[in-house]
Amino acid sequence: MNSFGRVFRIHLFGESHGKAIGVCVDGCPPGVPLAEKDFIHDLSRRRPGARGTTPRKEKDSPEILAGVFNGHTTGAPITITFANENIRPKDYSFVVDQPRPGHADMAAAHRFRGFQDYRGGGHFSGRMTLALVAAGVVAKKLLGDIRISAALVEAGGQRDIDKAVENAMREGDSIGGIVECTAENIPMGWGEPFFDSVESVISHLVFAIPAIKGIGFGSGFRSATMKGSGHNDPILDKSGKTKTNHAGGITGGLTNGNLLEFRVAVKPTSSIAREQRSLHTKTNKVEAMKVAGRHDACIALRVPVVVEAVTAIALADFQMLYR
Repeated sequence: MNSFGRVFRIHLFGESHGKAIGVCVDGCPPGVPLAEKDFIHDLSRRRPGARGTTPRKEKDSPEILAGVFNGHTTGAPITITFANENIRPKDYSFVVDQPRPGHADMAAAHRFRGFQDYRGGGHFSGRMTLALVAAGVVAKKLLGDIRISAALVEAGGQRDIDKAVENAMREGDSIGGIVECTAENIPMGWGEPFFDSVESVISHLVFAIPAIKGIGFGSGFRSATMKGSGHNDPILDKSGKTKTNHAGGITGGLTNGNLLEFRVAVKPTSSIAREQRSLHTKTNKVEAMKVAGRHDACIALRVPVVVEAVTAIALADFQMLYR
């Protein structure tokens, strides 16, 4: 389904090269100041422009259709849309007969019996993260003193991100990266022990971001190489503050009063300039292909603000659930 949340709920709609994309946010309380200008900062962080990002240029101007009146939320569902203007659907006509490696083309055709909108990846496109960022702006307004920050800390296995991106572009290839996210000032005790643990809910939303392939909280996969004596975080006072933070701010599925910390792995962009090979469904042979269109050499460059957004959405739902 395309909905998420228990109290603070979001619903995505639209396709990459359709008329528009957008999000409906339900469960937002009335009286929250909200205007289109509030979205500009985060939307600009997601917009391409840096070297290594797609040359597709969109205004990405939000239009609030419902749920806001006289500059404040009304308590009714908030509907936000973004027009798709710089579209080139003809670039994708070939995917009907020759699905792209690494993309959802073939699986989507099977799942939706050939009726899916395949242009630019349709509803599977990374462009849908624009709607996630918009929902994140609303969520951040509800979180008060909670501060969420994410940054790209590694690309293509290198700390020198600019150099890694330049190398990938020169080779006509793409690279992935590691995004690190933190959230501070979260009250102790949010979450549930099992199916709605804080890790579970955040991970569920993080994996809604196209290209995410892994997530680790605190010391993450490194925990498997540690001993209990080294991994356990000594508790220092009644606030729950610990000397170390290998747990990443979560114990037993609950926030424990420390900094929430996690890292996500972003895979390389599937569409690259280099020639690839893929099945041609009409000839039933594996043939050479070149992917047309406009694509990011390193999509991870634009992921941090999306990770912030989904983290805010998850935390806003917890906040409203316990309020």
